[in-house]
Amino acid sequence: MPVDRTTYAAPLARSAMAYVLAGGRGTRLMELTENRAKPAVYFGGKTRIIDFALSNALNSGIRRIAVATQYKAHSLIRHLQRGWTFLQPMRNESFDILPASQRVQENQWYMGTADAVFQNIDIVDAYAPEYVVVLAGDHVYKMDYELMLVQHANDSADVTVGCIEVAAADATSLGVMQVDAQDRIMAFVEKPAHPPELPDKPGRVLASMGIYVFRREFLHDQLRRDAQDAASSHDFGRDIIPWMVKNAKAVAHRFDRSCVRSPDETETYWRDVGTLDAYFAANIDLTDVVPELDLYDSEWPIWTYSGITPPAKFVHDVDGRRGMGVSSLVSGGCIVSGAVLHNSLLCEHVHVHSWSNVDHGVLLPYVDVARHARLSNVIVDAGVRIPPGLVVGEDPALDAARFRRTERGICLVTQSMLDRLG
Repeated sequence: MPVDRTTYAAPLARSAMAYVLAGGRGTRLMELTENRAKPAVYFGGKTRIIDFALSNALNSGIRRIAVATQYKAHSLIRHLQRGWTFLQPMRNESFDILPASQRVQENQWYMGTADAVFQNIDIVDAYAPEYVVVLAGDHVYKMDYELMLVQHANDSADVTVGCIEVAAADATSLGVMQVDAQDRIMAFVEKPAHPPELPDKPGRVLASMGIYVFRREFLHDQLRRDAQDAASSHDFGRDIIPWMVKNAKAVAHRFDRSCVRSPDETETYWRDVGTLDAYFAANIDLTDVVPELDLYDSEWPIWTYSGITPPAKFVHDVDGRRGMGVSSLVSGGCIVSGAVLHNSLLCEHVHVHSWSNVDHGVLLPYVDVARHARLSNVIVDAGVRIPPGLVVGEDPALDAARFRRTERGICLVTQSMLDRLG
């Protein structure tokens, strides 16, 4: 049943604060998160993963935002400082970066997602928002949080959990819930080995998106209660939400009610790009003629820090040495010099030299591909210098011996891997 957005005179987002959890290690991305947190990983050529949650908050009308960071946060904090500090206190806006800083005890960093909010609850209380929207900072999607806030208020819920239907096989790393006919959550299990399937849809489950709406004062009480529980892991998915399912009113908000779609987007789009295969697929999908995710939607822009870069350039036009890109996204500052791209995505300041070929490649900023290289089904980390004549993606055994190769045949190439080759 659609939520009633006309019940309230002013948007509820005006009285809400977004609290983004961005401290995750992202270990399943392997070496890609060796020097950066998962939310800081580049996506789509210009943006970082965290920009989607932040842009959703901004586009939804939320003007108070806080971001909790922890694991290897330097590049994330630098990105936030460069791209997200335009919110102005004089307009009742705020943007707070909240690194783990042992504010509770001298030996205690953030011990879980709930603790990451509890340790800063005094900062949240100082702004006195009526609602707090807790967001994961590591998913790619477009969503209007105002619609979720309206449902939360209309249902008089204690917590509203954003959820999406996914295949049961894909839900073992997510929280899974069972709901009644009114979408009240009756059971919630975090990362189950055998997720409970929807009764009317075999093979499908209702999974948590890591998005929660609370009234601030109620959230404060629950975090304080949880902090005093020595047996708790102080995590929303493992502790807070299961407790509230049993002892309070927990309601599910289905993503298809608030998913933002342009005229070119026919399906709801939400991606957990937490594995190399998922990250590669989501980026390469953007090179389709009509991709599932529309980054060109001016009605719901994805805000980010954008450096000053010259236009992309394609040079040389002779047989065998023609700079060209087919079904590819090429960012500012890139030079494709007598090389060929097919279904590839280049972040800023990538240089691909003559007689090279990149086929289904995701190249992060400042990659330099020397002459005569052939790269296919690859992710190349930022700043990597591909040596002349290197071939990746054609010999599975050789690739696995030299680089990080997934079961689906995607190779991650980092500079340290190349340095070991001598």
